Amino acid sequence: MLKHHRPLGLANIASGSRRAFDIAQDRPVQPVTLLRPHAAHRAARYFIEKFPGRSLYAVKANPSPDLLKVLWDAGITHYDVASMGEVRLVRDTLPEAVLCFMHPVKAEEAIAQAYHDYGVRTFSLDTIEELEKIVRATSTGGVAPSDLNLLVRLRVSSEHAKYSLASKFGADPAELKQLLIAARQASDAMGICFHVGSQAMSPAAYADAMGRVRDAIIEAAITVDIVDVGGGFPSTYPGMEPPPLENYFQIIHSAFEALPISYSAELWCEPGRALCAEYASLLVRVEKRRGDELYINDGAYGALFDAAHVGWRFPVALQRDSKAKPVGFSFYGPTCDDLDHMAGPFELPADIQAGDYVEIGMLGAYGCAMRTQFNGFGVDAVEVVDDEPMATLYGSSRDVARSNVVTL
Repeated sequence: MLKHHRPLGLANIASGSRRAFDIAQDRPVQPVTLLRPHAAHRAARYFIEKFPGRSLYAVKANPSPDLLKVLWDAGITHYDVASMGEVRLVRDTLPEAVLCFMHPVKAEEAIAQAYHDYGVRTFSLDTIEELEKIVRATSTGGVAPSDLNLLVRLRVSSEHAKYSLASKFGADPAELKQLLIAARQASDAMGICFHVGSQAMSPAAYADAMGRVRDAIIEAAITVDIVDVGGGFPSTYPGMEPPPLENYFQIIHSAFEALPISYSAELWCEPGRALCAEYASLLVRVEKRRGDELYINDGAYGALFDAAHVGWRFPVALQRDSKAKPVGFSFYGPTCDDLDHMAGPFELPADIQAGDYVEIGMLGAYGCAMRTQFNGFGVDAVEVVDDEPMATLYGSSRDVARSNVVTL
């Protein structure tokens, strides 16, 4: 396994081992993002070594350039991008990375720029109109390209996922056969992709979707070069503890092997959350307590978007010793908006009070990406810590930090 050295510029510390408790002793006024590069490196190595195919990082989950470098150093060479902003970001950060434009609906100008200026050759689509747009945008002097990798996105169920992605994208079943045949004719390598939804809690999600892939291949009678099972691989959160990831990989591999495809066909996946959830946590200060409500200095317009808007619960730990029994709290963020509310419940000791510090874990996925500067609040302080994340699906530390209080 590759050894990762911290990227420069991530933190204020040059060396040594720190954790949330140590940083809380400095009494920071603003929230502090705690980064664990070793956790992201470990997750990437897990996918590279155990997933039976190629892993693409879904950049939308966390577009931090430092994280991209960590994943590259761990061996992730392909990146799922969804916009020209992400195309430019990854190309500038990782000049040798392979970029795959996996948003099914793109501006024609973006397709042209990605293909002609940034060397992108892989595109997803879910309609004939998008296919025609891709061919037009990538043509030169009226001559269609011969080096496109085109992946047709199927519409599959999100019933096993905590966050549905079933309604926005996916080919119309009535048009699927025609679309697959047309994409086959326009591509060098042709594939089928899908997304079972975010935080899929059962491997059955992939088995069901692969059944749809099989039916589509047989109906269209086409040769398929790539099968991309997308994202949806889960992380562990309070009340959401999924089966081991290897169970998912085994089911995907078995279903892939049973498809009517050639031995040279490739299997892809696009993990986002699973690669970066453990990368970051947040140290916040309690500014006020009102019964079972805690007012903290980050919230719905910061790293806690999912906690506010989709009811996501995250692990929490009070950063001082306490023997008080755990109580369920809700959080209010620092803005003047009533919607800046995280219902939880977040289990913390009953004696928590204003001035206390709380670490909120598993915020490397989407938490870092969804931050705004609304109402003038934002996070500037960043520290690298060397301890384990508050929860993990990787390695021997799966049960670390499940307590809601720091042990001194």
